Amino acid sequence: MVQKVRKVVIPAAGLGTRFLPITKAQPKEMLPVVDKPVIQYVVEEAVASGIDDIIIVTGRNKRAIEDHFDRCIELEHVFPSNQGSGASDAYVDLSDIPNIHYIRQREPRGLGDAILLSEKHCNDEPFVVLLGDTITIAPENEKTCTSQMIHAYTKYGQSIIAVEPVPEKKIPDYGIIDGNLIDKNFYEIKNIVEKPTISDAPSNLGAIGCYLFTPEIFSCLKQTTPGKGGEIQLTDAIKKLSHSIGMITNCRRYDIGDKIGWMKAFFELALSRKEFHDDLMSILQEKVCTRRNE
Repeated sequence: MVQKVRKVVIPAAGLGTRFLPITKAQPKEMLPVVDKPVIQYVVEEAVASGIDDIIIVTGRNKRAIEDHFDRCIELEHVFPSNQGSGASDAYVDLSDIPNIHYIRQREPRGLGDAILLSEKHCNDEPFVVLLGDTITIAPENEKTCTSQMIHAYTKYGQSIIAVEPVPEKKIPDYGIIDGNLIDKNFYEIKNIVEKPTISDAPSNLGAIGCYLFTPEIFSCLKQTTPGKGGEIQLTDAIKKLSHSIGMITNCRRYDIGDKIGWMKAFFELALSRKEFHDDLMSILQEKVCTRRNE
């Protein structure tokens, strides 16, 4: 019988250099997408999936993340007289999130190192890894991406790597799996290649930044030799797993890895909200008409 999955590790220690100058003093994970920071979407997905033990791996200049999920006494004094307002409801939702534990990565040694820092807290249990700059949205009335991974883990009892078909030109940006189809949307992973050239890629299935690992991943990370910049690559550790499954989810993913990805997420998620859709469409249509008439 497989263990219950109740822990999530959210690496959020990156420098955010592709977003400079906005990330000079603000964590990339705190960039707003509509009316919430990116990392709140990630935490909310974990909670919606039944996870109640949350570990966020941070670094220097990331204190805003801790402050965001902490209590704010000043706001709590304001809201009792404003119950039912949008702002008070948003604060109540935020305060319902379970306690979060923080681990600091003292130097940028890569995603693998960030995950390895959580070993003691994970206590030899299976756990989910959700990147702090990736949002996944499930279709209405369907399971979250994390819930889909947990369901797959209960079936296979192996580490689960969420993947999706990626456009050919984007293949060099991903870890690409080589695997055998064992069921619809499920692949037994034989290898994973980090950022291959298009000609060297074993498939077009790229890891999307959502994982469910068995505790075996920690011994694999310890055996992984640091690469460029002294970083421990998670992809290299995944190759060492005795078994792992690649799973294509039915979720929409937004990669907040660069400015265009961030802006795309902002517009698409804003347009999906009823209170913003009509006004935002009017603004966009006005801009298109103005551009055509120039």
